[in-house]
Amino acid sequence: MKVLAVDDEPLALALLEDNIRQVPAFRLVASCSNAMEALAVLGKQEVDLIFLDIQMPGLTGLQFLQSLSVKPMVILITAYEKYALEGFNLDVIDYLVKPVPLERFLRACNKAQDFFKLKNNAFSAEQPDYFFVNAEYGLIKIVIADIVQIEGLKDYLKIHLADGKPLVIRMSMKGIEEKLPPNKFFRIHKSYIVAIAYITSIRKNSVFLGNQELPLSDHYKDDLLRVIGQGNRG
Repeated sequence: MKVLAVDDEPLALALLEDNIRQVPAFRLVASCSNAMEALAVLGKQEVDLIFLDIQMPGLTGLQFLQSLSVKPMVILITAYEKYALEGFNLDVIDYLVKPVPLERFLRACNKAQDFFKLKNNAFSAEQPDYFFVNAEYGLIKIVIADIVQIEGLKDYLKIHLADGKPLVIRMSMKGIEEKLPPNKFFRIHKSYIVAIAYITSIRKNSVFLGNQELPLSDHYKDDLLRVIGQGNRG
């Protein structure tokens, strides 16, 4: 899970970062000291879970949360219990009061992981096995099982299919990710998404699809190894 930490107190933020790094299923993608920095991160980076302080200068954590049209999962962290009801009315996963014992922190993390699994399972069950794209002056049906890899080309994508020539479409990487089942596809680099079923080997910072070698970014490597069952092994 991709995690964002937001707290205006440097010591509290450092402790939060350390706790997040102790959870194997989490990958800390960014830390912010205020809500405006967090908004900037969300504009560039997909985030699954936010650990969010409430009392911050400028835009408070609750105001920040209310401003989001698409909300990741949120765990609120604050020194004040009085905001708990308002927080839960905004459908947060949990509400932690500082100082947060590690055991209580991990319990909140487990709730987030359970919710994340339920959401993804529901997504996979409801999602059709195809989608349509604008290409070649018309609508082209793409069967998800036929996709081998997707290559980002600035404002365009090249969809490589198991049988047939690649299709070039105008769409963002984030847009295509929303159409793909997360348990079958994985982003290995800012410019590449691959079908896990077509991965034949992983060597250092490369992913191989048969004889084709693609770059594997350090940013995604640990999560990929965890997804294929090779993470955290000595």
